[in-house]
Amino acid sequence: MKGLRIARPLVLAVCGALAAAALAYPLDGYEETGIRRLEGSRLANEGKVKDVGQPPGALLGLDAVDLRLLGQDFDLPEPDPEFTRQVNRVLTGSMDAYGLAVLDLSDPSRPRYAEHRGDHRQNVGSVGKLVVALSLFQALADTYPEDVEARRRVLARTVVTADGFSQSDHHTVRIFDPATRTLTRRAVQIGDRATLYEWLDWMLSPSSNSAAGMVMRETMLLRQYGKAYPPAEPEIRRFFDETPAKALTELFERSFYEPLTRNGLDLGMLRQGSFFTATGKRKVPGPGDSYGTARELMRYLLRMEQGRLVDPFSSREIKRLIYVTERRIRYASSPALTESAVYFKSGSLYECAKEPGFACRPYAGNVRNYMNSTAIVEHPAGDRRLYYMSTLVTNILRKNSAAEHQALATRLHGLIESIHAPR
Repeated sequence: MKGLRIARPLVLAVCGALAAAALAYPLDGYEETGIRRLEGSRLANEGKVKDVGQPPGALLGLDAVDLRLLGQDFDLPEPDPEFTRQVNRVLTGSMDAYGLAVLDLSDPSRPRYAEHRGDHRQNVGSVGKLVVALSLFQALADTYPEDVEARRRVLARTVVTADGFSQSDHHTVRIFDPATRTLTRRAVQIGDRATLYEWLDWMLSPSSNSAAGMVMRETMLLRQYGKAYPPAEPEIRRFFDETPAKALTELFERSFYEPLTRNGLDLGMLRQGSFFTATGKRKVPGPGDSYGTARELMRYLLRMEQGRLVDPFSSREIKRLIYVTERRIRYASSPALTESAVYFKSGSLYECAKEPGFACRPYAGNVRNYMNSTAIVEHPAGDRRLYYMSTLVTNILRKNSAAEHQALATRLHGLIESIHAPR
């Protein structure tokens, strides 16, 4: 997503839709998915490849990364007044800078919910890629409603070649060659080839906007061609070049708006209204703004855990795709979560203007400084003595929001631990 430039006197706009999250999916998932990056990360953790090692909370296998509320269909409880007061005490600075929701499921007989400005709506940056993931899995389910194995084949065997929809992005992706055990980190380039599963991984792990552009392209093509997907590259070019802009916008709405409402989510509170790349925006006019709220993002996580985002297969795959299995950042980087399994997505958007004594820095804008996080925490991983979800949309001006989210995660985890400490 390109930076914004606002026209106003004496204003320097230094903006970034800087979106990042840590690499995801369980490390033993290579054989099942063909995501080559997973094999590189697994070998790195065994000391056989030079790369980042993993903390204890990142080492769960496929069987352990599963849906915890499967078969349940409750919606968010009413906010608990006392729990809300406790959660609000972990916030610092202006309360108007936060939209926050916390769902504590550590005691399954007594789920407790707290929120502060839960309906506050703002651009949530790359957290909107969760909407893209849902939309792709909905399109797969609509195409193969009774055949999960066919969906797996489409994800694992469809090779997608990057074109202009991938341009451009500064985020790097991990390109691992299992045969030579060589790892390359670079931005996506036109001509890069990877499976649909890998494009999903790149979109939700290093939060590549380029990968998001390709996944959005593929979602629209799958919605358009059904079982004839994937079309050949010349047909893809013809379709996007010759289809009228209005028809492409309508297809965009069917691809990315309808899945939200069909899955019980409020389009007025969560929406991805355009492509994440400049070329995508130019080729497919987006029908509206992008935004989210802490409450609706919480409902997304809850319905995922219940297996109610499309179906259990789709919900489980989305959860696996956001399981943090590499370098942890922002909220997920809290030292308190080292032993925890964390399922995480974040996104940011900051903007700066000239101000005496102020120097613009990443994630510390003075005009706006959006930082957004969604997290499911199972602590300790594999045991799940504590089990809770948190969603944050913040606008904490002039401070490093990445550090603020990390500190808030530490304080919130301490609160949940104190509530469930042995008596």
